[in-house]
Amino acid sequence: MKIIKFLSVVAILSLFSACNKTPALKDGTFSGTGEGRNGPIEVEVTVADGKITDAKITKESETPEIALPAEEQIIRQFIEAGSTEEIDVVSGATITSNGILDALDAATALSQGKEQKAVVYHDTECDIVIVGAGGAGLVAATEAASKGARVIVLEKMGIVGGNANSSTGGINASYTKEQQRLGIKDSPEVFYEDTMRGGKNMNDPVLVRTLVNNSASMVEWLQSPLIGADLSDVGMFGGATNKRIHRPQGGSAIGAHLIPLLHKAALEQGAQIRLNNKVVDILSDKAGTTATGVRVSTENGEYTILAKAVIIATGGFGANAEMVEFYSASLKGFGTTNHKGATGDAFAMVEKFNAELTQMEQIQIHPTVVKGTGAMITEAVRGNGAILVNKTGNRFINEMETRDIVSAAILKGPGKTAYLVFDQSVRESLKAIEGYAKAGFLTEGASISELAKKLSIPSDALEATVATYNSFVQSKNDTDFGRNTASMERQLVKAPFYAIEIEPAIHHTMGGLKINEKAQVLNKSGVAIPALFAAGEVTGGVHGAERLGGNAVADFCIFGKIAADSALEFIKE
Repeated sequence: MKIIKFLSVVAILSLFSACNKTPALKDGTFSGTGEGRNGPIEVEVTVADGKITDAKITKESETPEIALPAEEQIIRQFIEAGSTEEIDVVSGATITSNGILDALDAATALSQGKEQKAVVYHDTECDIVIVGAGGAGLVAATEAASKGARVIVLEKMGIVGGNANSSTGGINASYTKEQQRLGIKDSPEVFYEDTMRGGKNMNDPVLVRTLVNNSASMVEWLQSPLIGADLSDVGMFGGATNKRIHRPQGGSAIGAHLIPLLHKAALEQGAQIRLNNKVVDILSDKAGTTATGVRVSTENGEYTILAKAVIIATGGFGANAEMVEFYSASLKGFGTTNHKGATGDAFAMVEKFNAELTQMEQIQIHPTVVKGTGAMITEAVRGNGAILVNKTGNRFINEMETRDIVSAAILKGPGKTAYLVFDQSVRESLKAIEGYAKAGFLTEGASISELAKKLSIPSDALEATVATYNSFVQSKNDTDFGRNTASMERQLVKAPFYAIEIEPAIHHTMGGLKINEKAQVLNKSGVAIPALFAAGEVTGGVHGAERLGGNAVADFCIFGKIAADSALEFIKE
């Protein structure tokens, strides 16, 4: 069966007839639209003699390497089955798959004579309005609604999740029950020191303490029946002293697992989630000091929502090339892993409150992005044993260094790209790799020599590199680059062998709205702006100059929940 789909509220299909029989299909060609990762996906479905005879995608803007396998597989199964009911999403292309399925459902509904009705929203009121339905917004919505608040979440895109949909790693947490179960020694203090060191001590210490001290309880909250997440696999990520990143069993991508669960939980707790509803302004009282609601734009007009508290969860600005260049001119022309809605809209809307922005120039590039695609390869591939080699076949860096250091090393190399090299044992240890395989990202060789030839790099050099690395694994001592032994559990000896060509790309914007430990937005005088809260990538200060892998999910979950609790406290007072 299909997993929970990110359904659009722009079109609501009429109900089945009272007898619950599926209406017959009318002959003809019918169009339908669904929302993909990069925009609308349009399809045409042909019906002849009451049966579906053909279907094709007529318009889409998805990443070809990821979308093509999903498109071919889903369209073929749809024509064979005549419906989408038993079609699974394609691993590694969840959002694209759901967009195609939604489009096919919409076209099928038209052939059944179901009327499509546009939704028109009117001015209304609620307790808490949340701007953005990404990870932070969904966590905040679930927490606030579960405690009885009337919550409306507004999302300008046609799907929920934002950048969190593409999160492949996990959530960092220390001194958790899962770590203790696995015999992993860790502590909040070491977690704190790793985060501060990774951020070059530019992080706000109070926010980092808040992140670290709430991390274990956040894992338990996500694992509780309220959400039902699987975070039982604990692995190693760059910049971490100990195994700390919690993820689904087998190393599946955290975003594809967590976002549908949070979406479902928010709805079950009573939160309203309105897609394709773009907030264009945050309202204030006559004095211009207190947030009082939002103004919203839809394809059917504008309306306002008055609220007792506003939570900003709009994400970062990694997809806004002009803004990226403004704050960091050296990143001009870089690709991005961000979804197209990550454009930094909120910053202009808070100017009236004299809100403080912090560390906007701190923009992270991720070192392992598939060349020319914007598709990110999770750090867990390295954490589970992969090595990085350049086009001469040699290692050139400690693979588990922080992302800025690894990225800089790649950019200094030949062609400014590198190869992730691993074997079958690494592939078997991490489910996320199966998605990369289906997307066509892997180059495969029966031997190291064959792999090298396919990559057009010297065979003898790559064979020597892998042999030397394997000796380091055996001795538990990387005398070349000092790699953390916790990430050196596997020798690369099990055929076949694999490689992925990667390059750095813009990944995360560490700067944003300045907040305190209660997720209150601060003005330029350091005073909390009444009724205005923020969480997630739209905020700054948590990560400093460089975010550690696994801290983004911790950030949006922990501060999303704190924002909701603080908003509830503000309303009560």
